Amino acid sequence: MSPERRRQDLDEDDVRIRPSRRSRPRTKDRPAHDDAVGGMVITVDRGRCTCRVGTQDIVAMKSRELGRTGVVVGDRVALVGDVSGGPDGLARIVRVEPRTSTLRRTADDTDPFERVIVANADQLVVVTALADPEPRPRLIDRCLVAAYDAGLRPLLALTKSDLASPDTLLDTYRSLDVAHVVLSRETSLDELRSRLHGRVSVLVGHSGVGKSTLVNALVPGATRATGGVNVVTGRGRHTSSSALALELPDGGWVIDTPGLRSFGLAHVDLDRVIKAFPDLEPGTSACPRSCSHDEPECALDAWVAAGHSDSGRLASLRRLLRSRDRDETIEENS
Repeated sequence: MSPERRRQDLDEDDVRIRPSRRSRPRTKDRPAHDDAVGGMVITVDRGRCTCRVGTQDIVAMKSRELGRTGVVVGDRVALVGDVSGGPDGLARIVRVEPRTSTLRRTADDTDPFERVIVANADQLVVVTALADPEPRPRLIDRCLVAAYDAGLRPLLALTKSDLASPDTLLDTYRSLDVAHVVLSRETSLDELRSRLHGRVSVLVGHSGVGKSTLVNALVPGATRATGGVNVVTGRGRHTSSSALALELPDGGWVIDTPGLRSFGLAHVDLDRVIKAFPDLEPGTSACPRSCSHDEPECALDAWVAAGHSDSGRLASLRRLLRSRDRDETIEENS
């Protein structure tokens, strides 16, 4: 019989199929991980997350099943694997719980990609030195806009009051009713501690304002690196390279973040900022569509003229909105 004839006589029953290495059918079902334990991410370094579980600090990696889900400081997560806290242990993060808040920023005002800095915080503490280095109201404004956008309570912590008076800076923000504490090397931290008690507070500010010094005073044993101000440029030196959550002795958490050189607001939703001004928000119902609230047709002028709010509040709101709308990066020499 010729080879051609033999090939014609063959059918599918004569062909031996080699089984695939992945012969088990794929499923969309994911393990329930009923044995997972809950924890809070306190720092992230090159893909490894340190999580507080009870009183133990556990090192963990994000599991593959999470895909592109990001994990940031403050996230509440579920972990499996080695959660003993041993020096060579490595757990897996299998679930990120829904966030109650997200503090975000962009690299600059033209960057379409937002970055989550911290999750599940409820207070943003803007640390600003009154001198050495000089305060930068534009950066403060941007931090306030980010706080309002994220639904966080803002708090101004004004350091180095022994070098300059806080009055001029406080006058700028008086109509906003932003809470503040004034600090120096000689003053007690009791008022600040009371405002941090029981809260998850994020500390932000440009380099050299004394942020890490505050953290070290609030949390014994924190040993955050501190730095001074360059005498030539007047800029602070970066000391913290990554965000770190630290538990306060009397309850609550502070999250120290690296010193800021810019705070992009390309991600900010105008409506969320307006909601932080409950005395002005109802007046926007008469505004034209897509109103920027800083234009001649804006209905807020008539709302204020009718006595529903104070003109200083509207002026402050518009100043904040202008800081959001400027196409610029707030640098250290601003």
